Amino acid sequence: MQRVCFLLKVRADRLDAYRERHAAVWPEMREALSATGWHNYSLFLREDGLLVGYLETEDFAAARAAMEATDVNARWQAEMAPFFTALDGARPDEAMKPLTEVFHLA
Repeated sequence: MQRVCFLLKVRADRLDAYRERHAAVWPEMREALSATGWHNYSLFLREDGLLVGYLETEDFAAARAAMEATDVNARWQAEMAPFFTALDGARPDEAMKPLTEVFHLA
């Protein structure tokens, strides 16, 4: 199982709205994430907008590709893009760059 961690930056003026959106993630989006191999997926948001994502999956590249192929993901990413800084034209899911794991206590 791969453990994946990534960072994104939520706009300071959108933090409350971002929290609200994630308090009510569409059931269809939740189902798609589970069906495409995103397990134990969590998002952590710091008060300055730093977003830390963590998930476990058998194959992150395959899980990303499977999500990208869903209609719900395209709609979700389009709605979420305005919440983030420094996407440089990418969708939020495209801007997720996994961090290199340097230690794990099993």
